[in-house]
Amino acid sequence: MDAPIPSAAAASLHGLPSTGSSAGTALHSPTYAADPESFQHQAAGILSAIGTVIDGKEEAARLVLTVLLAQGHVLLEDVPGVGKTMLAKALARTIDCTVSRIQFTPDLLPSDVTGVSIYNQDSHRFEFRQGPVFANVVIADEINRASAKTQSALLECMEEQQVTVDGGTHRLAAPFMVVATQNPIDMEGTYPLPEAQRDRFMARISLGYPDARSEADMLENHQVGSPLEGIAPVVDLHETQAMIARVRDIYVSAAVKDYTVALGRATREHPDLRLGASPRALLQLLRAAKAMAALDGRDFVLPDDVAGLADSVLAHRLLLHRRAAGAGESASSCIAAVIDSVPVPRTAPERSRR
Repeated sequence: MDAPIPSAAAASLHGLPSTGSSAGTALHSPTYAADPESFQHQAAGILSAIGTVIDGKEEAARLVLTVLLAQGHVLLEDVPGVGKTMLAKALARTIDCTVSRIQFTPDLLPSDVTGVSIYNQDSHRFEFRQGPVFANVVIADEINRASAKTQSALLECMEEQQVTVDGGTHRLAAPFMVVATQNPIDMEGTYPLPEAQRDRFMARISLGYPDARSEADMLENHQVGSPLEGIAPVVDLHETQAMIARVRDIYVSAAVKDYTVALGRATREHPDLRLGASPRALLQLLRAAKAMAALDGRDFVLPDDVAGLADSVLAHRLLLHRRAAGAGESASSCIAAVIDSVPVPRTAPERSRR
């Protein structure tokens, strides 16, 4: 398990405690929304920096940034060696904030993630020592190699941004994002994530193998050393909070909200699915759509934003009936059928309130 890597500049700027301190309070400093020009410039800088490390995966990098700006968590799932951890580290290095990495293994304990109370003989009292989860960006590497008990240590962290140990509640820093990687569940030494754990992740991304040109570029550019060493922070903690604040201010019309609800209800009624999208899933789908609209330079959400993100946000939460899985159906094919069956709002997007 790697130790947290705190950023002194970000910590001093906002009074953020380092991951080794006893305080675990969230940030409450005033946050102002970024103007459209600054937002676009900073987003382009982050994506450009990630592109220097991960060749040919622009869509995946854009989706990871979308999840960050929507205040969600992302699950990177694919076979070993395609750059999952590299993508997570590249994103973390573009932000001047506290970062930690946890290597999940079968013998990892929940206290190795959240922290533990240790008895201080001098003060004759128990003191809480923070675990690596007390950081702005937490890289959970190969999360499905740990047992279900250890995986569950992240449930409260991801949903409520707090840790409860021995009856005491400790707030996590803001923003807080878990970037988890996992190997396919049919590989040796893996434990499938339970439904409740998967539902905490806003989006699941499968990187896949790079194309021939990108793979050739990788062989050329990665010979001397790791390209991560050349990444400098693009935004600091304050600028990241301002970008998140802009996303929160993106306008969503009643028609788009109704369309999102219709998609969710259609998954619950689909004959091939025994578990449809949860209310949390629909809320996160709309938040991701707002971030995608902001990245596209708009201050309002279109139905296409919702439909375009539906597979990444919903597919990992859905469960198929056995007969459907045996017939070759998948969660993605069910979502595609749902999108085709739900009428798209035809009214023009309402104007922004700003």
